[in-house]
Amino acid sequence: MTTLVDKPKTVQTSEGKLESQNVFLAPEINAFGRAFRDYDAESERQKGVEEFYKKQHINQTYDFVKKMRAEYEKLDKAEMSIWECCELLNEVVDESDPDLDEPQIQHLLQSAEAIRKDYPNEDWLHLAALIHDLGKILLLPKFGGLPQWAVVGDTFPLGCAFDEANVHHKYFKENPDYKNPAFASKNGIYKEKCGLDNLVISWGHDDYMYMVAKKNNTTLPPPALFVVRYHSFYPLHKHGAYKHFMNDEDVENLKWLHIFNKYDLYSKSKVLVDVEKVKPYYISLIDKYFPKKLRW
Repeated sequence: MTTLVDKPKTVQTSEGKLESQNVFLAPEINAFGRAFRDYDAESERQKGVEEFYKKQHINQTYDFVKKMRAEYEKLDKAEMSIWECCELLNEVVDESDPDLDEPQIQHLLQSAEAIRKDYPNEDWLHLAALIHDLGKILLLPKFGGLPQWAVVGDTFPLGCAFDEANVHHKYFKENPDYKNPAFASKNGIYKEKCGLDNLVISWGHDDYMYMVAKKNNTTLPPPALFVVRYHSFYPLHKHGAYKHFMNDEDVENLKWLHIFNKYDLYSKSKVLVDVEKVKPYYISLIDKYFPKKLRW
């Protein structure tokens, strides 16, 4: 079992003095000079982000997600290592992200390196950061060439009412599920405290990478898999929506997701990581927790 330990901001030196640790400090502005996750600021990128969410909210339905899960759990698209997948992300830019337009491998390494600095002994969390967005390969032709709305962006449950905490909530009114009476209530087809694992969450890179990791028998601990599966579930971990579905294990794992989210969100920067310099360390973690080749 992984024990959560809050990171102290000071340490006791050999001289008995308290000195500030060199911990990661979240910046106030993103790579474009604006507040993080500001979906209302007027800019060309923000207009594109809103158009993305309109498509996502209209097209992500309960039936669509069930169909995608059935298709991709076959893991018949490719066989490759985790690092090979990381390198594929050089071809991907996330259109739903209002904070950064760099290739995704840089975001993975920026967040992983920031966590590694503050939590040097939690190597599983470093690796979770490295792999958390690998599912974005779904955008590439070899993996189905799915549209952006079926791969990236904030996630949310289907089969129950769409909470207003979801960004650009207004577009859900055009989703076919919006008119389904079985899905109209707060609980919908679910029961309180049923556990997040029992929810049908909008399809995308989170659920796909979780599926890949589980079915390839990773030895990563449950909090790492929770981080991978729910890091885009912002309505829950940012705004507290849908918490009535969480069980006790979810509550414990959410503490780690809150820690991870700081680094996932605020480490995005135009200052790039030297990939070759850090590669040996991450290869060692991959070898520790994953087989050499995975089915995707």
